[in-house]
Amino acid sequence: MPAQLSNAADDAYAATRERIISGALAGGTLLSEAEVGADLGLSRTPVHEAFLRLAAEQFLTLIPRRGAVVSPVTATEAADVLAMRQAIETASARQVFAAGGPSAEFRELIERNLARQAGLAADADVDGFVEADDEFHLLAVRASNNPIAAHFYELLRGRQQRLRNVLLRIDPATLPASHDDHQRLAACLFAGEREEYERLLEAHLARYQGAI
Repeated sequence: MPAQLSNAADDAYAATRERIISGALAGGTLLSEAEVGADLGLSRTPVHEAFLRLAAEQFLTLIPRRGAVVSPVTATEAADVLAMRQAIETASARQVFAAGGPSAEFRELIERNLARQAGLAADADVDGFVEADDEFHLLAVRASNNPIAAHFYELLRGRQQRLRNVLLRIDPATLPASHDDHQRLAACLFAGEREEYERLLEAHLARYQGAI
């Protein structure tokens, strides 16, 4: 694919995906390649490529000669996403522990993230805290230096963000407790306390059901 067309497809993918994740495009919405292309100032070809990618991620269901339908959030999706999150985060942490702990670089990044969380929790900044929360868990996965785990976790992040926007509501009063969970998880990761880390992670994910 020529570079210009590839860039246009990336733009169409990112824009449409963001609208689905944010809830701006509700489940069941019929999308036309021509209409989406017109909105973005693009031809149908890059939009078609974007639709194929989104269908592969199960955000869209393709309909021949009509376009695509935004896949609705199913009743079991929240539980399924949470189960896969726990599996990837647990497996990644075990690789970190097997390697003797996170590198100095990742340790510093996690500590800086925790400091940012503290300020956001104090300010009751839900949107900012959610962003920092996402980053914290992704850093813990990336600390394993397992690119496959990081790739699949990125896919789950999009689904979780959509669930949060469509189904879940976050009470600002829960932010300090979530920050405390993250501090304890980081302390276990740094100290090599694998069993306690896994216990805390399971309790943390169960408590907030993937909202934060």
